[in-house]
Amino acid sequence: MKIYHGLEELRGSFRHPAITIGNFDGVHLGHQALFKKVVELGGERGGDKVAVTFRPHPLKVLRPDNPPKLISTFEQKAELIADAGIEYLVALPFTRELANTSAEDFVERILVRALGVEDLVVGYDYACGKGRKGDIPFLQNMGRKSGFKVHVISPVVVDGMVVSSTNVRKLVAQGEMSKVRALLGRYYQIRGIVQEGKRRGGPVVGFPTANLAINPEDLCPKPGVYAVQVIHDNHCYGGVVNIGYNPTFGDQELGAEVHIFDFNKDIYGHPIKVNMVQRIRDEKKFPGPKELAQQIARDVEKGRQILAGEAGLREYRARG
Repeated sequence: MKIYHGLEELRGSFRHPAITIGNFDGVHLGHQALFKKVVELGGERGGDKVAVTFRPHPLKVLRPDNPPKLISTFEQKAELIADAGIEYLVALPFTRELANTSAEDFVERILVRALGVEDLVVGYDYACGKGRKGDIPFLQNMGRKSGFKVHVISPVVVDGMVVSSTNVRKLVAQGEMSKVRALLGRYYQIRGIVQEGKRRGGPVVGFPTANLAINPEDLCPKPGVYAVQVIHDNHCYGGVVNIGYNPTFGDQELGAEVHIFDFNKDIYGHPIKVNMVQRIRDEKKFPGPKELAQQIARDVEKGRQILAGEAGLREYRARG
């Protein structure tokens, strides 16, 4: 998938493009329904399949004191959009100037003149332009004037819940990983570079860990212990992760400590991805390392039981 970071990188309009537009945070099943329609429309006439998004997330500009936690990084979002069959991703820099653009100007200047839209695929609640004036009836009217078709995708509902980034955030904050997986169509994932920790996991407690810092901008699951899949170097291993502050040792910074089953490689400085499978328990303070080690042994046994029915361990070949 080709990524354009702004309209200035484009060299002319796309070829008979089907286009969808949105923030796509998390690339959940609702977003995937949009991409599926774009791929279908593009395939019907050999047109380009295009997604338009914004960077940074608009609420980071419009609500800087209380921006949303991000379900996915831009890199992960781009990977997932590519996996959905989209050929081109246009990431528009979101600024105050863009926020103040009228809906009519946004459609005419960006969608029609810059991108050459012929089919526009949007969600049932989509609106663009200053004050969200560019709602579905507005877009349909503009389409009739400018010669493009508007395709509106109905909400996706799973177990009685509308699939939305807001609902995904709520469930992640509650540690409801199975429900999150149902809305995303995949595991919720955290990722990062393995960092030097305090080297207590192996020498002190008896369970070596790979330590990840939690980016304050990223959506962090509810603190506690989880059964996880750990992807490293195209292989998937079972494991357990403690997300929190490690109260037994009085740590102050939020982090993730991952114990990987049956693994003895030195991976300091290496990237890993952690699929959050199921919550095991709350984080809690223990009297000392001995009691903590005993609890971790129980967590490992529980984690192995949970993961026994999960596919993909060891021979992981697809993107996480």
